[in-house]
Amino acid sequence: CSLPLTVLLDSFLGDISSAPSSPATARNECSITPLTPSPSPVRPRMACPFLVVVAIDFGTTSSGYAFSFTQDSEAIHMMKRWEGGDPGVANQKSPTCLLLTPDLRFHSFGFAARDFYHDLDPEDARHWLYFDKFKMKIHSTSDLTMETELEAVNGRRVRAIEVFAHALRFFREHALKEVKDQSSSVLEGEEIRWVITVPAVWRQPAKQFMREAAYLAGLVSPDCPEQLLIALEPEAASIYCRKLRLHQVLDLSLQPITNGLDLDGTGESLLRRSRHSRTFLVESGTGELWSELQTGDRYIVADCGGGTVDLTVHQIEQPLGTLKELYKASGGPYGAVGVDLAFEAMLCQIFGEDFIQSFKAKRPAAWVDLTIAFEARKRTAAPGRANALNISLPFSFIDYYKRHRGQSVEAALRRSNMNIVKWSSQGMLRLTQEAMNELFQPTINNIIKHIEELMAKQEVHGVRFLFLVGGFAESAMLQKAVQKALGRTCRIIIPHDVGLTILKGAVLFGLDPTVVRVRRCPLTYGVGVLNRFIEGRHPRDKLLIKDGREWCTDILDRFVSVDQSVALGEVVKRSYTPARLGQRKIIINIYCSATDDVTYISDPGVRKCGTITLDLPEPGAVGGAGGGVPERREIRATMQFGDTEIKVTAVDVMSNHSVRASIDFLSN
Repeated sequence: CSLPLTVLLDSFLGDISSAPSSPATARNECSITPLTPSPSPVRPRMACPFLVVVAIDFGTTSSGYAFSFTQDSEAIHMMKRWEGGDPGVANQKSPTCLLLTPDLRFHSFGFAARDFYHDLDPEDARHWLYFDKFKMKIHSTSDLTMETELEAVNGRRVRAIEVFAHALRFFREHALKEVKDQSSSVLEGEEIRWVITVPAVWRQPAKQFMREAAYLAGLVSPDCPEQLLIALEPEAASIYCRKLRLHQVLDLSLQPITNGLDLDGTGESLLRRSRHSRTFLVESGTGELWSELQTGDRYIVADCGGGTVDLTVHQIEQPLGTLKELYKASGGPYGAVGVDLAFEAMLCQIFGEDFIQSFKAKRPAAWVDLTIAFEARKRTAAPGRANALNISLPFSFIDYYKRHRGQSVEAALRRSNMNIVKWSSQGMLRLTQEAMNELFQPTINNIIKHIEELMAKQEVHGVRFLFLVGGFAESAMLQKAVQKALGRTCRIIIPHDVGLTILKGAVLFGLDPTVVRVRRCPLTYGVGVLNRFIEGRHPRDKLLIKDGREWCTDILDRFVSVDQSVALGEVVKRSYTPARLGQRKIIINIYCSATDDVTYISDPGVRKCGTITLDLPEPGAVGGAGGGVPERREIRATMQFGDTEIKVTAVDVMSNHSVRASIDFLSN
């Protein structure tokens, strides 16, 4: 076991350091007293006494908010005030796009940003900063910090935290106005609980990044962190789905499969049709109808969004209907954006990558127009569709290509030998069914492969239902492919309001954060410690001799292990002792690993991922009756891993006073 140590070791510098009161005496030194993990269940906390809960679903392609008053929690109010929009699309969510002026001031968000940017003179547009689908940057950046930058369409770069804060500030102002319009009393800021959704596959730095952006946007104060909850997107969807009734869902398992087509061959999304017709909700061959989930049921939620696909597995527990996670959240960058990237790659193949990059840089607004045109047609793509999909090319694209290459767009198509894309004299690219399959298939195959791999896990056996949620779940291409691949394995259920499932679930989570009682740890977390050196067990290069004693350095002291079940309220406790009198700060490095098969913090796959900082009170504040300072102080840190974020608190054992404790994953 790990022993109480008071050491002054150079070899320990990478693990724990201290910041003494006087810089002149600064020296890295520490003492740690690790305790065995104490998973002491405490009573699960109940929803805090806020008057209203506002949830923001910050998506890759579209975003929105909803709210509920705690006195009437059955009613979830969807946002209404959106200007602009696309024909035939319900504007309950807005495109996740942001426009800054040339001098970096906020101008607009959503449809307003998109439409204003579209109407700018091409030369003027080159100076404005337009951002879209920028959430993906947070997922793909391995070394995310407060200084990470985002690149606008025109190539200019801005700190990512500022871009996200602008967007959240916009939502804050919008939501507060609507909440106040519907409230009979004057609401104070501290009476509102905010919830922000993030993908479950995001790691701690990305979650902390969203929290810091919310602080910067003024949603809540850093002094009241409990006023903001980070909700995991598939988890929020699960909270909503577990209460759905027959008339609120489409059961794909009840649909006939005829080579990927529905019976009349239109290829139209079954979800869209079922909203207008009940004919699809009929008995299956077993005579079984969808009914509300029952206690004990196991199910998977696949959140198919714009940027990522997130999978979570839940079981409904007795007796209160709380949720238990059966396997750690998984997924990857397999969202609908993958289809957009495939379309861009197809354009590069036809017109040349150098031309496409030049066009994006020189005509950024026209490029955005082209992506919007593709997005609109992408929504109507369906297997078995007889007609080609027409994508309008902006006039500036056709003109720029002729001046850049000296030939027509039509000639470029002929030269490319890409027979699955045709040219229309009306200035459109005509994408055949084969072309759409080529664009969709890689992304869809990744989604199905990931679901199949998850369902093969021992912990997931007995799953009866698969819920498809998120904007991409509206795609007939995805629906049919999932139905064909998995329809005989489990019941495939799609909520009617599939694009709003996460948003409504996030409101429910804000009303009762204790509804998910058990979660699985996505990673192994711990700190480095010294243990007694044992010949034959520990490698010689880890041997350290101090004061005649032999120690083994760099041993990983686990807080929690990957895929370990941790209940809400369970804690891990450790005690740390300052190395000397007058020390003002203890800094402890946290390490993580995707596997549990590790022994040392220097093992492959183990990386430093964050720090715990304990700010120590003045010695006089914890002295005894005579004002003396105890020779040895014990600071007991308590860590919670069962929430959507890792949390730490600390107390000075001698005085029983709280010690300011923080955990940081963004400063590596």
